[in-house]
Amino acid sequence: KGGTGKTTLMTALAEWYREHQLPFVLLDLDTENKARGSVSHFFREAADKIDIHTPAGLDAFVDRLVGTEDRLVLADMGAGSGQVATQWFDEVYEDVSAAGIVFTAIGLVTPDSASVESVLSWAHRLQRRVSYLIVENHVSEHADLAYWRDAAQAEQFRNVFEPVVIQMDFRLPALENPARQHGVTLGQVASRQTAVRELAKASLVMRAQGYRRKLFAEFDRVRELLLP
Repeated sequence: KGGTGKTTLMTALAEWYREHQLPFVLLDLDTENKARGSVSHFFREAADKIDIHTPAGLDAFVDRLVGTEDRLVLADMGAGSGQVATQWFDEVYEDVSAAGIVFTAIGLVTPDSASVESVLSWAHRLQRRVSYLIVENHVSEHADLAYWRDAAQAEQFRNVFEPVVIQMDFRLPALENPARQHGVTLGQVASRQTAVRELAKASLVMRAQGYRRKLFAEFDRVRELLLP
């Protein structure tokens, strides 16, 4: 679902892989082809833009892995890509699995019940063919995730598929908004590697360092799921 923080999470995960010196391929599968807000906006040279609506669009997953030294493909799925992606997955899963390729489905849940319904819809199609990582994204200072935590179907999903769950903290708009507008990552703000003047404030640099440290600690906690 759009607006859940997928790209924010993907950029942080890409930086985490880089910090661990793990080579990866970054795929931008956002079909809306936005100039801003996709992973291509943050990683202009590193991200491959893929049109998933072409007949062989999602075969890029396989082409980037089989016969190369790459071990990881990190893909940012755009909103509304579920039908195309799950149909492709149904068609290729048996052969792809036989080639030793495994998938981790990362879903973000927010106080918006639609974000939870989106995760449940994907899980209904993917079933046990993937591992699940759920990110509880606190999009506001006092985010209420009651629907995700209390809804009967969400509880059933957790009981059946046993997803790994991590947290992503609320970020101050004074940091998040200009970073997204200019395509600047948390790491660039935290290390003062940006020319955006408003992101050079000492308070925002320290905020970025804190957000990054906490999110990286969450990735470290589930590293067995994220590392090949």
